[in-house]
Amino acid sequence: MENLWAPWRMNYIKSDKTKECIFCTGPQANDDMGRKLLFRGEFSFVIINIYPYSNGHLMVSPYRHLSCLTDLSPEELAEIGLLTQKSMKILRDSYHPDGFNIGYNIGKSGGAGFEEHIHCHIVPRWTGDTNFMPVLADTKVHPEHIEATFQRLYPVFQELKI
Repeated sequence: MENLWAPWRMNYIKSDKTKECIFCTGPQANDDMGRKLLFRGEFSFVIINIYPYSNGHLMVSPYRHLSCLTDLSPEELAEIGLLTQKSMKILRDSYHPDGFNIGYNIGKSGGAGFEEHIHCHIVPRWTGDTNFMPVLADTKVHPEHIEATFQRLYPVFQELKI
């Protein structure tokens, strides 16, 4: 079994979290650059994870505040699936990962950081992307700043037609 180590996320885990739902307030803020929102669909949107497991870690979320996949309408489910598919293609073309981790963390025991608002994680992976730094130095090496990730992906997502 391969392990995905992410000790740098401890900053997020230990942080004081407001009751604000980033998946509700992000699209409402009309600050796509500041909120790292890449694409707005009719029922859902694509956003960069600001506590990424790897460069290009995206999330697809419905606008509606729902806690479970089973609560999504057929239209929301279809658009989220399509945006997940399109996001994978964009990441594949932009970053050339060797693979992906894609999934939902549902409920607190399921690992959901925002358990009240469902979202799909799209995590690009590369062979050997977990090296000695997280294990020995409690440090994750991200070769690209999150702002550069946004600047790389935003124009491509603005061309996206769904």
